[in-house]
Amino acid sequence: EQPAVQLGPTMQSLLSPSLMLRSASVALCRGVGFRRSGVLASRKEGVLSARVIRPVGAVRDVSTSDVTTEDAALKDADGKDISGAGIRRRFLEFYEQRGHTRLPSSSLVPEDPTVLLTIAGMLQFKPVFMGQEERSVPSATTTQKCVRTNDIENVGVTARHHTFFEMLGNFSFGDYFKKQAIVWAWELATKEYGLDPTRVWVSVFREDDEAFAIWRDVVGVPDERIKRMDEADNFWAAGPTGPCGPCSELYWDFHPERGVGPECDLDDDSRFIEFYNLVFMEFSRGADGKTTPLARKNIDTGMGLERMAQILQGKENNYETDLIRPIIDCAARMADMRYDDASAAEKLKLKVIGDHVRAVAYLISDGVYPSNVGRGYVVRRLIRRVVRCGRLLGMKPPDGEFAFTPAIAKVAIGLGDACDPAIANRAQKVFHELEREELRFAVTLGRGEEILGDMLTAAKTRDPKNPKLTGDEAFALYDTYGFPLDITTDVASEAGVVVDVGGFAVAMETQRNLSRDARVAVDVTAGDLLGKIANELTAPTEFTGFVSLRESGVTVCAILKNGQRVDEASPGDCVEIVLDKTPFYAEGGGQIGDNGLIVAEETGAELTVTDCVKAAGGRLWVHSCVVTGDSPVRECDTVTAAVNQGSRRRAKANHTATHLLQSALKKVLGEDVSQAGSLVTFDRLRFDFNAPRAPTPEELVTVENLVNGWVGDSVSLDAREMPIADAKTKGATAMFGEKYGDVVRVVDVSGVSMELCGGTHVLNTSEIGGFKIVSEAGIAAGVRRIEAVAGPGVVELLGERDETVRALAGALRVPPGEIAARVSSLMDDLKTAQKEAEALRGELAAAKSVTLAADALTTTGGQKVLVARLDGVDPVALKQAAESLLVTLSMNGANAGVAVVLGSGSADGSVGLVAVFDDAVQKAGGLKAGAVLGAAAKTCGGGGGGKPGFAQAGGRDVSKLDAALDDARRAIMTALAAKP
Repeated sequence: EQPAVQLGPTMQSLLSPSLMLRSASVALCRGVGFRRSGVLASRKEGVLSARVIRPVGAVRDVSTSDVTTEDAALKDADGKDISGAGIRRRFLEFYEQRGHTRLPSSSLVPEDPTVLLTIAGMLQFKPVFMGQEERSVPSATTTQKCVRTNDIENVGVTARHHTFFEMLGNFSFGDYFKKQAIVWAWELATKEYGLDPTRVWVSVFREDDEAFAIWRDVVGVPDERIKRMDEADNFWAAGPTGPCGPCSELYWDFHPERGVGPECDLDDDSRFIEFYNLVFMEFSRGADGKTTPLARKNIDTGMGLERMAQILQGKENNYETDLIRPIIDCAARMADMRYDDASAAEKLKLKVIGDHVRAVAYLISDGVYPSNVGRGYVVRRLIRRVVRCGRLLGMKPPDGEFAFTPAIAKVAIGLGDACDPAIANRAQKVFHELEREELRFAVTLGRGEEILGDMLTAAKTRDPKNPKLTGDEAFALYDTYGFPLDITTDVASEAGVVVDVGGFAVAMETQRNLSRDARVAVDVTAGDLLGKIANELTAPTEFTGFVSLRESGVTVCAILKNGQRVDEASPGDCVEIVLDKTPFYAEGGGQIGDNGLIVAEETGAELTVTDCVKAAGGRLWVHSCVVTGDSPVRECDTVTAAVNQGSRRRAKANHTATHLLQSALKKVLGEDVSQAGSLVTFDRLRFDFNAPRAPTPEELVTVENLVNGWVGDSVSLDAREMPIADAKTKGATAMFGEKYGDVVRVVDVSGVSMELCGGTHVLNTSEIGGFKIVSEAGIAAGVRRIEAVAGPGVVELLGERDETVRALAGALRVPPGEIAARVSSLMDDLKTAQKEAEALRGELAAAKSVTLAADALTTTGGQKVLVARLDGVDPVALKQAAESLLVTLSMNGANAGVAVVLGSGSADGSVGLVAVFDDAVQKAGGLKAGAVLGAAAKTCGGGGGGKPGFAQAGGRDVSKLDAALDDARRAIMTALAAKP
């Protein structure tokens, strides 16, 4: 069969089998070195970069250690290092020399639940800025890896937009403030980095006279190069309430020859680029909108590493700096081209690849894997954009490989040691996920080709004279199948179909408004009241629950009701209670909080504790309670706090069993298994883990036996605190993405497991009693989930299953041991009966349909077209009826062709549709059964499709069935009438 719509060169290139499979014609970065772009700059250009050396690398394979910034001697006129690594190092050393503590980058997966990904350097310090957590140092400096995807369409289009970028920052937590921050920022920019002071402009908040005066009178920036700007640009706020303050930004002037004056606009991207932002956190905004000075004023700054590299290295854009250009050059060689010789469109695709591969490598390294939801969807979308661009450029896998993305990632990872040293250790995981997702997308592209072909055919059927692809259809291709608009329009144009680009833009904007997950705003207002309470108390909550489940002489420090602090709570009130010490475990490390009872020692007031969580950066234990006694509870009451012993016993058994489960999985599936999440409740445990494949049933049995074996061995546990360095030396396993302090708690099951864990555990594995896996399933690409029970939960599970077995044995009238055989026999009987019933229904439907043959229409070309309704018939019988009618009409002399469409409505309101077209009708009218039926199904609120000669579909609205059949009849008759 020839498809009704032929694919043009654009789609043929995208879907070429030679690009989907391995190719030896281009060595993917193998045997090829890379060049660093050079630039000659002079003092008049404002940058002290005089010469850049461009050595040619030796012929070799690219590995994660091949790409280093030392390969190119990027120096300025004074011999200072202006490579990306050098700029980063000099920034951190500059502030270290001024009393700042260098801290590592936090994960791209933030602890803050209000933010999808880490989008700013200040995010890890949010609790400190909010007063929810005590500062560990008075001032800090970091390089923070960040990902933002809200401007993804601008990547490669502008000189500065990226999804992944590094944010250099210096932070003061009540140490120094505005004047010192400004002076140091200027010294760093003009003296350390050597920027021409006459080409640096400054912005300040319009009302910040203090900052204006410091820039003018202390630093010496002329008035005409200091711009006052409004709140939208130069005032930072955590939210409607909370910390806020003015900002001041530093800009580099690419075109000083344009002069100075009030008409100069710092938002003019063709002339200026912002490279350093200083936030002066000096106010707190109340609910009434008024601001009051903060007792402790803070500094939050951010300098874009890529932007500073562009300035110092004299590049036209960030992509051509040594931070990204090596990745682009590798991709270009894989496409058998040079970046400098590429067209503008080709350069755009290479920039997208260079940017997105960086983002994906770091995201996967931080435990974010491709999926269809949340962060995983961000990774999937970025990888698919890379694959799309690569295929359009003609990129091929290296010899012996099936995917090209891992080889590009090797270069990105080789450049990443100074940003995140851990990424090199996780390189193989990155490569594996990239390869799997690229190959999976190749299948999706093939499916997208079919969908696009059907859409174009349907468009021609709807309006043969002026066929148009709707904006919603084009957006569905983009959003679901990864086809960018330019590919859709190119392919449609080759097929003679116009695309509604305006409708596509509307659909895109609607999607943006619905899914702005990666906002640049950071909400730091949550928990403000608890942070204030923590500041008032002389000490944090003391947790005694590792050694005792009952604590007397405890003081009620605070009571919160409906988010407000109150002096007392009455019977029936739901409140949150803060105690000075507590035996209640607060939710953390995957384990839920304890439940129990709090009793006032003098009045007898009782509170039933339903949960316990940490707040104020871990300084407070907050107990969720219901006042159940007859007396009120008051702040400063002395109480006795008692944990429910049965619930704690269950939680301990399940938590220790989780540790044993992880060790067993590593032994059975391999050491690559790593925890991706867990939940420990009183009734069950859930363990998520990264694995390239699903465990077999036999492997799960082995895992279960290993855990129960360790339980039977009665192994003692040792839990103790120690410096984190000592814990790592001992080989303790850390939960990836968790934040640990300098001192950690290590839970050691001798010879079995050693993990960093703050949860509650049994003293000996024999206390677990037993372990049973309940289920195992995949929850995302590369992520599996096991649900299990331990301790008393095993006995309860066995009791439930025993009751079920006895009930089945009684109903089937067989001994328990014969249930499986009896069920199998019944299933065989049922299948036989179903086949007989299905055959009878088909025969009945065919008999009913015989009378419909007389209703067939005859076209001017002699084709027979029958579109009819046959209610109460299931899909299988409807198909048999349609095929029977096709044969009947063909035997009645319809040599020119036959088309049959049947619809059936059921009592529940659902709709079934089937279409059968013979070869003659397909050729005469250029018709496809799938396209015609798919359009009709939409009228009934459903969908479906199939091959050119046969298709099935369904719908949800039986009241629209007649209209849907009319649409199908009209489409067929119109198409056949247009063909002589």
